[in-house]
Amino acid sequence: MNFAIIGATGNVGRKTIEVLEKSSIKIDNLYLIASEKSAGKKLSFKKKEIIIEQLEKYNFAKAEITIFAAGSEIAKKWIPEASKKTIVIDNSSFFRMQNDVPLVVPEVNVESLDKHKNIISNPNCSTIQMVLALKPLHDEYKIKRVVVSTYQAVSGAGKASVDELFQQTKDYLNEEKIVSKNFTKQIAFNLIPHIDSFSIDGYTKEELKMINETKKILDNDIELTATCVRVPVKTGHSESINIEFENLFDFANIKKILKNSPGCKVFDEQKDAGYITPLEVENNYTTFISRIRKDNSNVKGVNLWVVSDNLLKGAALNAVQIAECLINKK
Repeated sequence: MNFAIIGATGNVGRKTIEVLEKSSIKIDNLYLIASEKSAGKKLSFKKKEIIIEQLEKYNFAKAEITIFAAGSEIAKKWIPEASKKTIVIDNSSFFRMQNDVPLVVPEVNVESLDKHKNIISNPNCSTIQMVLALKPLHDEYKIKRVVVSTYQAVSGAGKASVDELFQQTKDYLNEEKIVSKNFTKQIAFNLIPHIDSFSIDGYTKEELKMINETKKILDNDIELTATCVRVPVKTGHSESINIEFENLFDFANIKKILKNSPGCKVFDEQKDAGYITPLEVENNYTTFISRIRKDNSNVKGVNLWVVSDNLLKGAALNAVQIAECLINKK
């Protein structure tokens, strides 16, 4: 089996290499592809040095499966041609809402892979961790409405944004002038209720991604509203999720369902430090669920706190899991 990673030098590309290192997939050749400025450099994979190739000169027929980790513009330009020669798993948002492209979280809707036409989309990082928790609950009780607020790490915006958080933190502590380049406002010691561009109705594209993708993956009848916030955390997205069911539920069964949810682990001691924070999920494959409680304003509602590594399950890990599923099906 030959694999390729487009955008191999970025945050998600590098994480994908790390995940493939630990994967059971037997890889004969791994091709690492990036822009012209990175071509010729080397990255390590299983104790071997691999020379990075330039995207414009790469032959997509070399690999059976190709993971794109390079953004929507690259996806738009190259995937239609690439998909004629290789199965593409795309991390960008470009193809996600196209009817003939499956949007897949393996623990949630792996059956969607049966319908792929050589293009498969990885959902938004925040969507992935949320639907992991929602899916088994929806199967049992049918979800009517979801209200979610996200607290998203800067690594979701790329390496330059991580560097900006570190630099601004240093400048703040040294009482020096703070400059914002990648964010609309200062991110150090601050929160920014704005991820991606604004749409006409006042929602940001990030919020609309969560709404539309969740409907496509789970159920178009679920009502959902989202507020997405960038926080001064390096890695790990957190979500406060309020769920309203169609009917009354057994709260003890809610906890039981979540404890058995694939890809998740419940850590909910309801005492000081009896919950999981983003700092604790970095480099962890598991999505954690804490603060499980009844909504005291709604007899059909519950609240959850869900935390996951946005570069792993939110991107690289989910993409590799999709690849593993494709290989197993084949």
